[in-house]
Amino acid sequence: MSKAFASTADLGPKKISFDQLGEGLYAYTAEGDPNSGIIVGDDSCMVIDAQATPAMAADVIAKVRTVTDKPIKYVVLSHYHAVRVLGASAYDGATILASDATRGLIVERGEQDKASEIGRFPRLFPGAESIPSGLTWPHATFAREMTVWLGKRQVKLMHLGRGHTAGDIVAVVPDAEVAFTGDLVEYHSACYCGDAHFKDWPATLDAISALNAKAVVPGRGAALTSAAMVKDGIMLTRDFLSTLYASVADSVAKKRSLKEAFDAARVAMDPKFASFAIYEHCLPFNVSRAYDEASGIDWPVIWTDIRDRELWAKLQG
Repeated sequence: MSKAFASTADLGPKKISFDQLGEGLYAYTAEGDPNSGIIVGDDSCMVIDAQATPAMAADVIAKVRTVTDKPIKYVVLSHYHAVRVLGASAYDGATILASDATRGLIVERGEQDKASEIGRFPRLFPGAESIPSGLTWPHATFAREMTVWLGKRQVKLMHLGRGHTAGDIVAVVPDAEVAFTGDLVEYHSACYCGDAHFKDWPATLDAISALNAKAVVPGRGAALTSAAMVKDGIMLTRDFLSTLYASVADSVAKKRSLKEAFDAARVAMDPKFASFAIYEHCLPFNVSRAYDEASGIDWPVIWTDIRDRELWAKLQG
């Protein structure tokens, strides 16, 4: 029996949590749905990842207003995916920040990604009609590192290397030793690897480990509220990636077809990761990208709504 396409059958509500990680530091999480982070400074706030629509962003803003009335001055896009960025218009007057590489990906594939993600996961796009026409563009970008001051509070934005995408940002609050990693780290949630750079991602995880953060807000899953949980989250992410890529690379070396590689990857992955959020959604796209990279295709092929469904039918049909 074929499985429902991507997450089109995932229609049930998720419990929203709004947890404090330190003074003025909060995690907005939703049982495996995309997370946002909030940093409150002396005179203003920063939100990490805008959510998928203005309606979704409005809920984040409402949670922020339960803890502070300071203006949201900055919105950081950890990467270019639609579920992270298309709610940015709700943050009236905020400056949108991203890496240079993320802006380049928006130029190259933003329109296709928008259609792809809305098709894959309709529950995450309530009020999609309120998304302004066109794409969400950052107001300021940087190559490797940028410092933002929220009054006296420093926030360091760092592009530590390729991983989930070519442009991922990590935000660090030095005074509290808290980091916001976007989808470079997940916790009991599948990594989406359709735009990944598998060979680079482990080194990027090493750089995150070297930050020695006491708490982390991952891209999906519960906030990591202790150094032990941070270590566990990074370890789980690394294990997910290495198990997946090793299996697919072995299939490529043995000249197996993509479908054969998918079946072999399921044998390797299911026992450890089948219970993770969005696992079934991600697996076909993950195997396809891993197969490409193991075959020598460094730059991820652009996903479109048509390509999505063709691949799903081929591998999950």
